[in-house]
Amino acid sequence: MRIIYFYTFYFISSISPKKNVKRNLDFEPLSTTALILENRPANLPAKPEEEAQKHRQEYEEMVAQAKKRELKEAQKRRKQLEDRCKHEESIGNAALTWSQEILPNWQSMCSSKRVRDLWWQGLPPSVRGKVWSLAIGNELNITDELYNICLARAKEKWNAFVAPTAATETESEDAGLSHADREASLELIKLDISRTFPSLCIFQQGGPYHDVLHSILGAYTCYRPDVGYVQGMSFIAAVLILNMDTADAFIAFANLLNKPCQMAFYRVDHSLMLTYFAAFEVFFEENLPKLFAHFKNNSLSSDIYLIDWIFTLYSKSLPLDIACRVWDVFCRDGEEFLFRTALGILRLYEDILTHMDFIHIAQFLTRLPDYISAEEIFSSITNINMNSKNKKWAQVLQALQKGQDRGSPLLKH
Repeated sequence: MRIIYFYTFYFISSISPKKNVKRNLDFEPLSTTALILENRPANLPAKPEEEAQKHRQEYEEMVAQAKKRELKEAQKRRKQLEDRCKHEESIGNAALTWSQEILPNWQSMCSSKRVRDLWWQGLPPSVRGKVWSLAIGNELNITDELYNICLARAKEKWNAFVAPTAATETESEDAGLSHADREASLELIKLDISRTFPSLCIFQQGGPYHDVLHSILGAYTCYRPDVGYVQGMSFIAAVLILNMDTADAFIAFANLLNKPCQMAFYRVDHSLMLTYFAAFEVFFEENLPKLFAHFKNNSLSSDIYLIDWIFTLYSKSLPLDIACRVWDVFCRDGEEFLFRTALGILRLYEDILTHMDFIHIAQFLTRLPDYISAEEIFSSITNINMNSKNKKWAQVLQALQKGQDRGSPLLKH
C-alpha cells in the first residue's frame, strides 16, 4: 500500500571545468513540487483495495490538474510576452513615423485624420515632449533668456529669505505681494515638491529632479506674481520635466497654465469655475443619466472630484503612464478632453458608484484604484458623446457663460 509524500527538487547547474570562467552556482527549481507514491510503512495496517484505488485516482486527478494549471500559466506568459513584443514593435514603428514623417511636416500634417488617429493611440515617449511643446504652443513668446531672468529673480528672493535682514517690503512691491505672502508661497512650493510623485523618489530633496522642479516653480512665481504658486502646480511641472528639457518645460508650463480652463481654476475664478462644472453636468446627465440621478439624490456635486482632477490634469489621480496618455489627447483636443476623461472614469466605475453613498463615492473618486487598465479607461472615454442637442462642448460652455442656459443648480448663487 502507498502513501503520498511531497518533495521539492532543485537542479544545480553544471559548470564545465574546462572553461576558465568564474561562475556562481545557480539553484533553479526543476519542478515546484513532485508527488511521489510510496508504500505505506510496514508497521501500519494495509489499506483496503477500494481505498487504495480511490487514493490513486485522487493522485492522478491532482497531477492532471497541476499539468493543466501549468499549461494555462505557460500560455498566459507566452501571450503576455507576445503582447509586450507587439507593443514595443508598435511603439518603435510609431516613433519612426512621428520623427521622420509627422514632426518635419507638423503644420501640414498635425490635423490630418491619420495623425489624429495615431495620436489617440498614445505618443511614443521619445517624441512625446516635442509633440506636447508644438501642440501647447508658445503664445506668450517666452524665450530661454526670459526663463533665466525669472529664475535669477527667484534665486534672489530665495537668498533674501535665507538672510531675512536683506529682505524688505520694498523688494516685494514689484510683485504686489507682502514679505509674508511670498514666504508662504515658497514654503508651499517646498512642501508640495516633497509630495510630488513620492513613489518615484526623484523630485524629493536629494533627488535628481528636485532642483529642476524647484527652479521652474520659483521662476513661474516671478513670471506671474499675480497667480503665484497654487497647490497642484508641482504635478503639472513634474510631468513636463519628465518629457522635455528645463527651458522647454518652463515655456510649456507657463503657456499651459495660461489656457482659459487652467487659468480659471488656478486664479480661483469662482464664477467661471461654476460655469465649467455646469457644462460638465450637461454632458454628465446625457451620457450617464442613472449615475447622474444617483449623485443628485446623494447631493454630491461635481466640484468634489473635478477640482483635483483638473488642477493636476489627472497626473495625481491616475497612474503616470495613463495620465501621460490623457495629456497626449488633451494636447490634441484641448480642455474638452479633460471633462470627457472625467465622464469616462465615471462610466468605467458606474456599476460600483451606483451602489455607494455620498461618503464612499467621494472617497472613491478622490482616490481612484491603483490598478487601472489604459485600454479599459480609453474604451470608456470613446463611448462618451460630447454633443448635447447638436451643441459641442465649446458651444455649451459659451451659452452658459452668456447666461442663456442657467438650468444647472451650480449656476444658481
